[in-house]
Amino acid sequence: MADRLCVECVVEDERWRGALVEEVEAFASRALGEAGRAECAGGGVTVLFADNGRLAALKGQFLGVAAATNVLAFPAAQGEAGHRGDIALALETIQAEARAQGKSVDQHAAHLLVHGFLHLLGYDHDDDGAAARMETREREILAAIGWPDPYAEERGF
Repeated sequence: MADRLCVECVVEDERWRGALVEEVEAFASRALGEAGRAECAGGGVTVLFADNGRLAALKGQFLGVAAATNVLAFPAAQGEAGHRGDIALALETIQAEARAQGKSVDQHAAHLLVHGFLHLLGYDHDDDGAAARMETREREILAAIGWPDPYAEERGF
């Protein structure tokens, strides 16, 4: 069994504190803790709870496209012992997507935390097979913490 996952939260946009049903730190620890258990992956993860402007700046700086996005994941550099990487979430994008998908902000943010964590572990969705593997793990992890299938409505279930 891997060591426990240690989650550090940086709340840059205080609106996150009212956007989630539970405390930001407890929310992130619960979602990522289950992801870490499911993947037998310990170590540290830092989560940045930010706004669209901050994620657009990060995406521009690191990916060359300055546009808002819901989640970014930055795996730790090789040699950073014990640290898995960083995940950043954008409040306004997540709220808008949750509304459009008929989900709670909590449900959508939990999905994106798990999604980001899987990216830190090397999962990707560059092709259909990789996307199917990643989506399966997301479903399994979210089900273990009581969240519904995040893809069910998209597939007509």
